[in-house]
This record gives sequence, C-alpha cells and structure tokens, in this order.
Amino acid sequence: MKLHELAPAPGSKKNRKRVGRGNASGHGTYSCRGMKGQKARAGCNIRPGFEGGQLPIIKRLPRKRGFTNIFKTQFSLVNIEDLVVFGSDSEVSLEKLLEAGLVKTLAKPVKVLARGDLDRPLKISANQFSGAAKAKIEAAGGSIEEVPFGSGAVQA
Repeated sequence: MKLHELAPAPGSKKNRKRVGRGNASGHGTYSCRGMKGQKARAGCNIRPGFEGGQLPIIKRLPRKRGFTNIFKTQFSLVNIEDLVVFGSDSEVSLEKLLEAGLVKTLAKPVKVLARGDLDRPLKISANQFSGAAKAKIEAAGGSIEEVPFGSGAVQA
C-alpha cells in the first residue's frame, strides 16, 4: 500500500450543495430558502426556542419544581408487622416473602422496615434493613442476614 493508493470508501464522500449557481443546478433562484420571510433573508440568525415574538412555550408552562433522581433505588418494602404470617423460629427468605405475597417481585431489592412489633424469633434474609428493624428483630431473639441484591435472588 502506497500513499497515492489511499482513497476513501465509495459513497463516503459527497460534494457540498452549491446554491445560487443558476437554475440548471436545481438550486438556483431562491437557493433552497423558499420565498420571502425572515429565514430567506441574509444574516438570519434565530436562536433556538424563538417563536417569532409570541410568548415562548418555555415561559408559558408553569415552573417545574425540584427534580426526579433517575438513579434512585426503588425498594420493595416489608414492615415487621407483616412478618407475623411466619411461624416462630422459621427462616424468612426472599422467595418466602414472594410466596406469602409480601413482595410483588424480586426484580427490586427488598428492605425491611420497623413499623409494628415482632413477638417471635425469626431468621430473616433481605437486601437491606433499617436500623430500628435490626434492633427489633434482634430484641425478639431473631437474626438477620443481608443478601446483596442480584446474588441468589430469583430475578422475576
């Protein structure tokens, strides 16, 4: 391969549109600008969002307050008071929570919250626990196991 043999791929290079070079070129007379109007004039530089002097839509809409964090983790929440459906000394796994109808899907991580009281020892496996929930479970004689999200859980 020599320098004079290099060439661009066929069809990758196009000639630029040369406007205003006569009607035979197909781009004569109005030079692809249409007829009259602000955009047909020389020096036309209209900023984005300009609506010809009409009050722009960005000013007509009410102001949006705050923002939505698209990276926020959405949890399936389970309260301690919901765990009374399990017998004493039973192991509560993510799959058992799904079977009992306490969570709808395991596609989201499961977090155990502290609302309610626990009167029996349980061995609970979940992705996260609130601090108060940990204290209540351990006070009832139970134990917790934090399972990392996505490992071992059935993704449904």
